Amino acid sequence: METNKSILIKNAKIYLEDKVIPNGGIYIENEQIQSLLEGDSFTQTLPEDAHIIDATGLNAIPGFIDGHIHGANGADTMDATEEALDKIASILPMEGTTSFLATTITQSPDNISKALENAARYLNKPGQAEMVGVHLEGPFVEKSRAGAQPKEYIVKPDLEQFKKWQAQSGSNIKTITMAPEHDEEGLFIKHLAQSGVNVSAGHTDVGFTGIKTAVSQGVSQLTHLCNAMNGIHHRDIGAVGAAFQLEDLRAELIADGIHVVPEMLQLIYNKMGSERIILITDAMRAKGLPDGDYELGGQPVKVKNDRAVLEDGTLAGSILKMHDGAKQMLQLEGVKLRNIVEMASVNPAKQIGIYDQKGSITLGKDADILLVDDDLNIKYTICCGALAYQHQD
Repeated sequence: METNKSILIKNAKIYLEDKVIPNGGIYIENEQIQSLLEGDSFTQTLPEDAHIIDATGLNAIPGFIDGHIHGANGADTMDATEEALDKIASILPMEGTTSFLATTITQSPDNISKALENAARYLNKPGQAEMVGVHLEGPFVEKSRAGAQPKEYIVKPDLEQFKKWQAQSGSNIKTITMAPEHDEEGLFIKHLAQSGVNVSAGHTDVGFTGIKTAVSQGVSQLTHLCNAMNGIHHRDIGAVGAAFQLEDLRAELIADGIHVVPEMLQLIYNKMGSERIILITDAMRAKGLPDGDYELGGQPVKVKNDRAVLEDGTLAGSILKMHDGAKQMLQLEGVKLRNIVEMASVNPAKQIGIYDQKGSITLGKDADILLVDDDLNIKYTICCGALAYQHQD
């Protein structure tokens, strides 16, 4: 849509970090939030080309950050082209996503290298969601919990290989999903955590004791909670139980009602609250497109009735939109809009170390802002100060 202009949002209910302004304004200039006001007391002379948005009846909340998305709009991170990342970034503002981690999948080292080198070269465009880094999902995972990760490329954790990939990515790998049971001494985990990488346990069969040990070594997140991991058993509460019990863990959650049924979503929320849940989509290239035959990690995927599955019926990512996941959570008992902001914006920003720039409506931060109604329908999306999406009634 527009390139960066000055924008004045007026008459909005604004969700700040520590309070809500029932009726106020936000002035945006040079990609950042320059002024916040209560009421309609804005007196600054606006530039002639300033865009004024009357947000009467709407809520202003920070843009969503999708920390785990493989693709959308017919494109995938593993396509390793500028066009693919552009296709993904251009469609995400419609669902309220203003930033994302381009997510790889277990594949050959060369194919992963190509995707990472492409991410290093990629330049974000005004009016699109911003790629803020890479989520390296695999190949250091457990074969018995592979899910849709191609088993033939799964390998043991290899620190030298990771260092090579991190260099090729331009130090853009922010999150890695790995199986901690294959790093028995914890040396791989410790190195990554100490270097600032968000280490997430996923596609793992590790039990509760193993997760507890991994957390002491530097694991701070679980990848798509409940999926591709063991469940709760009365003699070993496993990775899911660890999410409930260990306060140092945040957990990704695919809230589409398919990967995790609504009753389990409620149980997870009851046990973890909004402070430790991170909403993600784990979407693949079919998101935003009709049902049909697609591909993920070199494997054929059939999409029908909101489900993406491999030939054997294994779930293969999702076609979930972020605002639909947020809506699903908003239907749960005890969940308010403030909690959605925490799960979809604040927590992901904190988890990957960008909360100083994104994740809340705060003076000086990037102007990543959504205007939504009380049912979380997206009316406007602003990405880094540029109007990226406007709902057409």
